[in-house]
Order: sequence, then structure tokens, then C-alpha cells
Amino acid sequence: MKNNQNSRIFGIVETAGIIDKAVYSMMKYQRELKLIDKKFESHIMLAVSEVNGCRICTYVHTQHALTSGTSEEELSHLLDGNIDGADPEEAAALLFAQHYADTSGSYDPAAFERLIETYGKDKASGILATIRLIMFGNSLGINQGFFTDRFKGKRNPDSRLWNEILVMLCPLVLIPAAAIRNLFRRKTQLQVQ
Repeated sequence: MKNNQNSRIFGIVETAGIIDKAVYSMMKYQRELKLIDKKFESHIMLAVSEVNGCRICTYVHTQHALTSGTSEEELSHLLDGNIDGADPEEAAALLFAQHYADTSGSYDPAAFERLIETYGKDKASGILATIRLIMFGNSLGINQGFFTDRFKGKRNPDSRLWNEILVMLCPLVLIPAAAIRNLFRRKTQLQVQ
């Protein structure tokens, strides 16, 4: 797992896009999100959090994974970003989750098509929606970590105080704005936005 010195830095503009995608996914894909069981959801969220380096999200989802029956060996592999020890039924989703996080959400449409071929359209949409939700959590968690580390004398030299504060406060305005915007958007197959 990365420490906050190696965590990805999310800016305000990127976070705004992440919030919009997460709110859209939560509003339009509620049924599909329910197709992902808690253990699978935790594994997806750990895969994304490992790529982004969010120690807060990693801690929370490690606890969820353990309580949902993940073995310590499988968990160790997930925390190292290695899906070799993962359930074969989950491997395609975990690879896609890593790819999504690694490309900042600009994933290869062919990779999503393979996800649809593997899991079907509804479950693939649920997987993508889950990934978008944890990306939102990571953008906030990493900046919160940077902010609190600053007061412990462990400031990340690449992070700026104004960015940390803006990213932590922006959901107060952007979640309601995204909800209103997405209220009138038609449900479409999740694609690169």
C-alpha cells in the first residue's frame, strides 16, 4: 500500500468530474449496484484504492473485506495490487478496476466491452458504478490524509493546502449540483464521459 507521499493527487477540476460520474452512477444504476455483493464490492474498492494510494479507503475496505470472508492471503495480494490470488470470478473486474484508476477514468472502451462479455451488461454497469463511487471516496480520502498529515509535520511536498481544502469542501456544492444535473439525464450505458 502506498503512503501519502506516494498517493495520487486529485485536483479540484478532476474531483468535480469524479463527483459528477459518481452521483450519476448512484442515481441511475441503483439496481445494478445491488448485483455486486459486499465481498466483491470490497475487492473492487481495494483494487482502486491501491492504485490511487488512499490509505483511509484501504483501511476501511480492508475491514469490510475481512468481515465479508476474504482470506488473509487473498487480502495480502489485493493490498499489493496483485490479483493472481484473487477469485477467478473476480479477476476481470479487478483488472478493469485497476485500469480505470490508472487511467483516471479514461478507460479503453474495449476493456469495458470485455467486462460486459464476462459479467453481462447489468453486472458490468454495477462494477463500473462501484469503481466510480470509490474514485470519489479516494479523491476525498487522499486529500483529507494530506491535510491531516500537514499538521503532523508529514506534509506531502507535491500537495497544496488550497487544493486540499477545496477538494474536501467541493462536495458540499457539487453533489447537489450533480444531483440536479443528473436528475434530468437519461440512463445510458456507462461509457467514457
